[in-house]
Amino acid sequence: MLVLPADLTRTQANTCLKMLLQGLQAEPGPAVVVDATALGRFDSSALAVLLECRREAQQIGKDITIRAMPERLRDLAGLYGIAELLPAA
Repeated sequence: MLVLPADLTRTQANTCLKMLLQGLQAEPGPAVVVDATALGRFDSSALAVLLECRREAQQIGKDITIRAMPERLRDLAGLYGIAELLPAA
């Protein structure tokens, strides 16, 4: 399982993405869960990170689901029309 930090804004986005991509390579099996339980402070950069992580996962034959995505982030994904790309775990 990959874990998102408590804060994921533009400032932390690149570092978080690098961490997630490293973890993605180490995850066994075809399904990867990204745990967003700790995520409390975020902006649209969080969506960009999740989408890039999803893209990389697809390239290596894995599927990603998001666990405990904050409602506000889910609403933002819906507003951008990408909610279906980030399914709940």
